Amino acid sequence: MLERFFFALLLAIALPAAAVDIKDDLGQVTTVSPPPQRIVSLLPSLTETVCELGACARLVGVDRYSNFPASVNALPKLGGMDDTNVELIASLKPDVVLVAVSSRVAERLRALGMKVIALEPRSYKDVQRVLNVIGQVLGVPDAQRVWRRIEAGVAAAASSVPAQARGIRVYYEVASGLYAAGESSFMGETLTRLGAGNIIPANLGPFPKINPEYVVKANPALIMIGARGSEGLTERPGWNRIDAVKRGRICVFKPEDGDILVRPGPRMAEAAQIMAKCLREKATS
Repeated sequence: MLERFFFALLLAIALPAAAVDIKDDLGQVTTVSPPPQRIVSLLPSLTETVCELGACARLVGVDRYSNFPASVNALPKLGGMDDTNVELIASLKPDVVLVAVSSRVAERLRALGMKVIALEPRSYKDVQRVLNVIGQVLGVPDAQRVWRRIEAGVAAAASSVPAQARGIRVYYEVASGLYAAGESSFMGETLTRLGAGNIIPANLGPFPKINPEYVVKANPALIMIGARGSEGLTERPGWNRIDAVKRGRICVFKPEDGDILVRPGPRMAEAAQIMAKCLREKATS
């Protein structure tokens, strides 16, 4: 019996890893074999997913906004959406480059012979799917363990929201210029799971640009906003008539919390806890 076990172990070591065909969100198919050991990630949520799946040590470069976990800050920073440093990426000799669907350098990287996988989670279902895809890329079994932890964390956050806070109508401004989190976004889905309402319906899209007067007319009872965009909010024309402003029901999230809230990835349960805390503290005041 022991001899059979060691024979199976030696066989597994000797056999090369099976090639895996990865179909990304642009419909491009990339063959990965063996699992990549040198990875570039150009989207913070993908960086965090790689690390959560235990492959942080395989990252050789990240975009300028990837800042979690702290270890990625020591890696070469490769720019942002509009100024990605293609030459530096090439010099890192990555086995695979993970990019956003909206990336403008994907085709250029492919033209240079690099393997590129475009993924961009925008909803809960997307996050679950992307976890599976990156798990396949990395050769990591049971990537869904991360999803199960996310789901359990969101459920725990929902159970912490008091009954009197449920149904409260929320306006969540995610970026300056009045870009809001709609019901169909992952942030909107979190609000729904926490039992809150949302003044931005799904038919307006995940993150629509909103007319200020729309918010005044919708009259939310609670406003959520990041610290970077909160300056002058109460002085916006007509906003002194909004119930949330009159009653001081405004949650201003710290920059570090803002990063957690806007990234559809492994820290979504933490994001749900941050939103739930806002609902507990402000919606019942």
